[in-house]
Amino acid sequence: MNKVALFCKIPKDVMNLFSQDKYDIIEQETSEADGIVMRSMDIHDMKFSRQLKAIARSGAGVNNIPVDRCAEEGIVVFNSPGANSNAVCELTFLALLISSRKVIDSIDWTKNIDKDVVESVERGKAKFVGPELKGKTLGVIGLGNVGHLVANLGIKLGMEVIGYDPYISVKNALGLSWDVQYTSDINELYRRSDYITLHVPYGNETKNYINKDNIKMMKDGVKILNLARSGIINEDDLIEALESGKVGYHVSDLPNEKLLSTKNVVCIPHLGGSTFEAEENCAEMAVTQLTEFLERGNIANSVNFPDCSMDRYPGTDRIVVLNKNIPNMIGKITTALASNNVNIIGMVNKSRGDYACNIIDVVGEVNEDQLRELEEHYGILRVMLIKQKAEQQ
Repeated sequence: MNKVALFCKIPKDVMNLFSQDKYDIIEQETSEADGIVMRSMDIHDMKFSRQLKAIARSGAGVNNIPVDRCAEEGIVVFNSPGANSNAVCELTFLALLISSRKVIDSIDWTKNIDKDVVESVERGKAKFVGPELKGKTLGVIGLGNVGHLVANLGIKLGMEVIGYDPYISVKNALGLSWDVQYTSDINELYRRSDYITLHVPYGNETKNYINKDNIKMMKDGVKILNLARSGIINEDDLIEALESGKVGYHVSDLPNEKLLSTKNVVCIPHLGGSTFEAEENCAEMAVTQLTEFLERGNIANSVNFPDCSMDRYPGTDRIVVLNKNIPNMIGKITTALASNNVNIIGMVNKSRGDYACNIIDVVGEVNEDQLRELEEHYGILRVMLIKQKAEQQ
């Protein structure tokens, strides 16, 4: 029976995905856990036992997980891309309206009216006049699970939309409205946009993606939204541009001390995926991916190992090997199995970057000693055995 530690609340309907005959649920205890389901808790300093095989993040971001260390320890890390996309898309358009209509400022002003409310409102509302979104140009940087939805909704609201994403997937490209103007020149997007919204992951390529050099290309008074990740905007450059008026407004779903003390900035407390529907979708995706791996060895939406899956051959046991992507690994694995009179019926091998996964269906006697012997080969990070009877239970 697999033990799964919960580091976050899971909706009741999603908990039913853990069948009682296959899973023992424990709370925030890793020493005996085969898997972890988590959300926002930071586990960088946590020590993992050898028994831990997988971590499933209920959400897209994995900056709170030591992904590289997990890979070296043969721990598969899953995330839940796209499960909260609609929630983030909706909040993006709330942010667009906030940046245009001075809604927050006007609400704060209204709360402080202590008499003659109706007359005061009529006299004072002119100071909060702002532009409509219709007819304005929206630049969408990143056309992934969220970005392509934002671009399409912008078209429906009558905006002119420019999209930029050199890595757009075929699926998202096909889902993009024909009215979205795709550009391969991000500088064109900077020059033409009245609003710029960011929907890219944080990494070496996107660190300080928005900075003083490209802010100079933008329209005076441009509104910039960040509902993606901290670090993709150079905040010192942004604050300087806000104070000079070059950037008219900034809405962030990632507040910090600097932004909270800057004028013309509205900070939302990281509510992008905070809807009942999104939290349930993320949890369901995370749990499904975790159980599929623990029960069948199949990998989908891992951030440190390749997607790898295979239908089970009838009457076989299954061996899953996670290894470094170095030469002759398949030869080592097959030779070791053959030397123990284990016959391979079906096999799939996938690699991505520095790591690889092998799913092997076999017949013949396989025991733990043989697996440990295989695991001792250089470059092999983990070997799992999934017995036929265990899957059928």
